[in-house]
Amino acid sequence: MVGRKVGIVGAGFVGATAAYSMTILGICHEVILYDVVPEMAIGKAIDIGQSTNYSAKGTIVTAAKTPADIKDCDIVVITAGVPRRSEMKRADLLMINAKIVKEVVENVKIYSPNAIILCVSNPLDVMNYVAYKLTGWDRKRIIGMAGALDVSRMAYQIHKKVGFGSGQMRAMVVGNHGQDMIPCPEISAVGGVPLDQLLGRNDMDEIIEKTKEGGAEIVKYLSTSAYYAPGRAISVMVEAILHDSRIVMPSSVVLDGEYGHKDVSIGVPIVLGASGVEKIIELNIPEDKKVKFDQAVASVQESIDILRENNFFD
Repeated sequence: MVGRKVGIVGAGFVGATAAYSMTILGICHEVILYDVVPEMAIGKAIDIGQSTNYSAKGTIVTAAKTPADIKDCDIVVITAGVPRRSEMKRADLLMINAKIVKEVVENVKIYSPNAIILCVSNPLDVMNYVAYKLTGWDRKRIIGMAGALDVSRMAYQIHKKVGFGSGQMRAMVVGNHGQDMIPCPEISAVGGVPLDQLLGRNDMDEIIEKTKEGGAEIVKYLSTSAYYAPGRAISVMVEAILHDSRIVMPSSVVLDGEYGHKDVSIGVPIVLGASGVEKIIELNIPEDKKVKFDQAVASVQESIDILRENNFFD
C-alpha cells in the first residue's frame, strides 16, 4: 500500500532479514532501519536497498540515524536486546532488555504515536507486556511475534513426518515463547486433514518435542540464533496488518479475562488485521494442556513480578 511505513528497531540478523523479506515481497512502501550502531543500520539499508531493482515493487529502504527519524510509522518492529550470557542471572537479562525496550517504546510514543508495535525482543512475552504497560495503549496495538515463528517450526516438523503437503500445514502453538510453549497437534492439519488421522501418538509427541527445541537446534549448529524464519514470520504479520488480511495467527497478547487470566501477555490464537488484534480466539483446551498453559502464564508472571520488585514500572 502506498505510504505505509514500517520502522525496525534493531538491525541485527533478525531485523535485517525481516526488512529484506518485506522489501523483496513489496509488503510496504517504506522500511526504515535503526540500530544503536548507526553504521550497521546504514550499511544494511544500502545493501537491502540495492536489492530492490529486482523486486516487483519499489520499496524504499533507509536508515535512521536517531530515534527521531523513526517517525510516522504504521508499524514499529522491536528486535533490539541482548542475548543471555553464562554469567547473567535471569533477573539481570530481564532488567537489561526491559530497559532497552523501555527506551524504544518512549521514542515510539513520541515519534510514531499511531503505530502498532510488533515486539520480537526476548524474553518475548515479558517484553511484550513491558511495551503494553509503558505505552498505556489499547492492548490490541501491542503484539508479540512468537507464534508465527513457532507454528512455522511445527509445520516443518510435521512435513518431515508425513512427507507431503508442503505449504498446506496448519499448525497451532499456544503458551509462552520458550520451553513452556504448547504445540497442539490435535488441532493441527495438513491440507484440511486432521493430523491425528495421519500420524500416531508417538509421532505427534516427537513433533511436539522437536518444535520446542527448534531454536536450540539451530544454535547448536550455527552458534547463534535463527534469523531467516523469524524474519519471515515478522513480514507475514506486518503484511496481515497493513493489508487487513484478518488471518488467524497465534501471537503473544495481553489477556483481559480470556483463558481465565488477566494483565499478562501470553501466546494465543488471534485474528490479525488493520487494528492489530481484531479478536482473541478462545480455544477449548483439553485439561492436560490447560494445566501446561496455566504454568506458562505463571512463568511469564514470575518474570513480570521480578520487574515490579525492581520498581521497573514506577
